[in-house]
Amino acid sequence: MITGKNYIGNRLSATGSVSRKTFNPKLNIENEYEFYEATLEEVNEATELAHQAFKEYRNVTGAKRAEFLHAIADEILALDDELIQAYTSETGLPEGRAIGERGRTVFQLRSFAELISNEEWRENTIDSADTNRTPAPKPDIRKTNIPLGPVVVFAASNFPLAFSTAGGDTASALASGCPVIVKSHAMHSGTGELVSSAIIKAAEKTGMPNGVFSNITGSGRVVGAALVKHSKVKAVGFTGSISGGRALFNLAANREEPIPVFAEMGSINPVIITPEAIAKRADEIATTYANSITVGTGQFCTNPGLILTIDGDNTRSFIKDLAEKSTAIAPQCMLHPNIKRDFVENRATISSQSGVEVVASLTEEVEPNFAPTQISAVSGADFLTNPKMHQEVFGPFSLVVRCKDEAELVEIINNLEGQLTGTILAEKSEYQNLGNIVDALQDRVGRIIFNGVPTGVEVCPSMTHGGPYPASSDSRFSAVGTNAIKRWVRPFSYQDWPNELLPNALKNENPDEIIRTVDGTYSNAKV
Repeated sequence: MITGKNYIGNRLSATGSVSRKTFNPKLNIENEYEFYEATLEEVNEATELAHQAFKEYRNVTGAKRAEFLHAIADEILALDDELIQAYTSETGLPEGRAIGERGRTVFQLRSFAELISNEEWRENTIDSADTNRTPAPKPDIRKTNIPLGPVVVFAASNFPLAFSTAGGDTASALASGCPVIVKSHAMHSGTGELVSSAIIKAAEKTGMPNGVFSNITGSGRVVGAALVKHSKVKAVGFTGSISGGRALFNLAANREEPIPVFAEMGSINPVIITPEAIAKRADEIATTYANSITVGTGQFCTNPGLILTIDGDNTRSFIKDLAEKSTAIAPQCMLHPNIKRDFVENRATISSQSGVEVVASLTEEVEPNFAPTQISAVSGADFLTNPKMHQEVFGPFSLVVRCKDEAELVEIINNLEGQLTGTILAEKSEYQNLGNIVDALQDRVGRIIFNGVPTGVEVCPSMTHGGPYPASSDSRFSAVGTNAIKRWVRPFSYQDWPNELLPNALKNENPDEIIRTVDGTYSNAKV
């Protein structure tokens, strides 16, 4: 049941006087529930609870934490239609999308539960002592990874389940042994509260300490800033805009004790289409990319916002076909009137730049919060000299750049900011000539897709969802997949410790029979 209150640990609280409602963008009306913004006292209480919970939770076994994550997944599924209806009413997204995203959320939780069912994820290493080494004896040193402490997670606007209250950031942090305080997104506070109730029920059923999870609401910057600056908070997870992520990064860096901010931010995801690919399968590519540009109303961080081609007759025909196919797809609802406003403004900014041609844009009247698709085109020379064209337009929009040759195309890639993805569409006969493009993309992106689309992020250990700044604040880590757990831990070494005082994962007898690195060799043997 939605109450409009904050979860301060397992207690519902609404001591503040500021309240607001969420918005149904499809019906263009406010939703019925009133949500009370947290006071600074409630923020402090949640962080203190998380700090106290960490003392116990950090020592909870992986098997028990896995039980907790599975229980969260079960409780989310038990919310059933109540959750789906809250999701659709706060986002304008269809029921099928809600059900699919719920499935992904549950899968992520269960994936992390499976990961921590043993301690191999901690990357345990043992370097045995050598008392006979000269000129100095070698000590016994053993290393593992330990949790950082309470984590603040900022829920994302465009994925109210999979990147929000119980999304990848929360699941990975809880898996690592870190309590979590979620800053709920103002656009889907009802969805967030329902998911929070599921997490709290799961925590109580599995005996987790009070304060292992809290859910805080607040539409302005005051609550978020207070959470990041609190001395008991040790890390931050964020998915959203560059300006938002950078603001949090700066706050965290300016603390007396700086803390890491793992922010996944903006990206225009360049797509390179070779002349041979256009010559041989232009219609197929245009159809595929029209769907990719418009799926989810273009509200994905991996939306293909920039397409790079070599100019020519085939290219110009392809651009026209792509534009016609994209604008033929029925407009869809955006997440919120503010997102629709920003989309229109940012699209207009790029379209008004010198040299930009609007190839096709839906001009017919659309419903208030629905987004008309637009495809624009520009020469490589004009794109290179105008950084305003390099900015993300969050919505169904793509800019096609007609490069004079491969050298100009590579120069454009080299001058882009960091991106989440890059894509190459090419024919087999061109493979041996792709080296310069691949090298340039590798310096700019976290993942390269070949003959596919960037939209759709598989949840698996090999996935990298991150990239050079500003795609993410630290390109060494992924926000998706089980390796996301590495953001919330730090390496810790034991030197010359008594065997009986070591954690099981580092003991000589290896009681859990896990694989470790022992003197440079992977092994599950005893030492």
